Amino acid sequence: MPRIALITGASSGIGRATAEAFAVAGYDLILCGRREDRLKELVDSVSTRVRAIALAFDVRSRKAMAHALDSLPNQWRAIDILVNNAGNAHGFDAINEGEPDDWDAMMDSNVKGLLYMTRAITPGMIERGRGHIVNLSSIAGKETYANGAVYCASKAAVEALSQGMRLDLTKHGIKVTNIAPGAVETEFSEVRFKGDKDRASKVYEGFEPLRAEDIAKTIVFAVSAPDHVTIADITILASAQAAATTVHRK
Repeated sequence: MPRIALITGASSGIGRATAEAFAVAGYDLILCGRREDRLKELVDSVSTRVRAIALAFDVRSRKAMAHALDSLPNQWRAIDILVNNAGNAHGFDAINEGEPDDWDAMMDSNVKGLLYMTRAITPGMIERGRGHIVNLSSIAGKETYANGAVYCASKAAVEALSQGMRLDLTKHGIKVTNIAPGAVETEFSEVRFKGDKDRASKVYEGFEPLRAEDIAKTIVFAVSAPDHVTIADITILASAQAAATTVHRK
């Protein structure tokens, strides 16, 4: 019987690429995100290979998340893999100039949303004695940089939560993998710079950044490891990137 993977933030970027890679690998999919039209289009696309269902909600709302999960038919409730991918970056300001609304958006999505989903899904995994959680962190969770303190803090929290989950859940047969990408060309920078496409495009000038598909392949690799192997933590950088803010550009 095909295993079921639930992916948050599946409507674009790494989440969408992960859904497509999982479909090729034969996983049935619960695709979660805020943009219902994109989710429906993705469901139609991957349904040529596997079963797929869409749940449209914002992970920042615990009530909306609970309502969406409660709507799942019984045959979709035995979730084997949870990919906590939903997240965002807003603003690029010094701490004394940052917008508190931006801080709330990052903490609510990157940290609290991840917690809400994990709390909802893990009891079923524990009951079945198996499962795998993949948390999308960032190189920013390992290295803090100027003008990104709050985003970096949110991803450092993901790093700590991945370690803590592993400590709490390994005894129940649940694996936890932390994935920390470097510069990936997706909607990320455009969202961070609030729609300023020119500024966003400059982030990736002069070098070849990672693509969403690179991260998706790594996630599939991690969840495909043998039962006796846990891929605990992977940092993935573009070949031109040496550290969070050190990129060798042509």
